[in-house]
Amino acid sequence: MFAENLSVALRAVAENLRSPVMCILLLLIIIAVVMFGSMIAEIFTERMRLKAKMPRLVDDIKDEDKELADTIEKSGLLKRQKNALLELIIHPELTPVMREALARRLIFEEQNHYDRIVKITDLISRLGPMLGLLGTLIPLGPGLIALGQGDTYSLSQSLLTAFDTTIAGLASAVLAFVISAIRRSWYENYMTMLEALMECILDREAGHAK
Repeated sequence: MFAENLSVALRAVAENLRSPVMCILLLLIIIAVVMFGSMIAEIFTERMRLKAKMPRLVDDIKDEDKELADTIEKSGLLKRQKNALLELIIHPELTPVMREALARRLIFEEQNHYDRIVKITDLISRLGPMLGLLGTLIPLGPGLIALGQGDTYSLSQSLLTAFDTTIAGLASAVLAFVISAIRRSWYENYMTMLEALMECILDREAGHAK
C-alpha cells in the first residue's frame, strides 16, 4: 500500500513536470536563437571593425615619439579594448606597482565581461540535453499505460511528445555549443591581444619612471 502511494505520488510529480519542462525547452530554443542573432550582429558591429595589426601596434606603442593616447585611438582595436588601455594611461600619478595592479583589474573585468556572455550558451548546452531527456521520459509512463489498454492514439501522442522534447533539447544544445565555441575563440584572442598591449604600455611607462 505504501509503495503504491509512493508510486502514485511520483507519477503525479512527473505529470506536473511535463508542462514546465516543455516551456523551459521552448525558452531555451528562443534564447539560443537570440544569442545566435546577437553573434551575427557582433560580427558586423565589432569583428569587422577589428583592424588592429599587432606587430605594428606594438611598435607604435613602444615608439617614444608617438603620443600613446592618440596611438590607441587610431589603433583599430575594439571600443572596449581602447577604453581599457586608455584607462591604464590616464593616471600618471600611479606608481609602477599600482599601474600593474590596475592592469590586472582591467583584464579581470574584461575577462568577466566575456565570461558572462559565454556562460549563457554554456548553460543552455548543458541544460538542453538533460531537459530533453526529462521531457522524453515523462510522457513514456502514460504511453505505456495507454499501450496496455490498447489506446494507440494516446500512445502515439506520448511518443510524439517524447520525440519533440528530445529534438528541442538537442537542437538548443547544439546551437548553444557552436555559439560558445565561436565566441570563446574570439574572446580568447581579444584577451591575448589586450594583455600583450597592456604589457607594452607598462614597459613604456616603467621606462619613463626610470
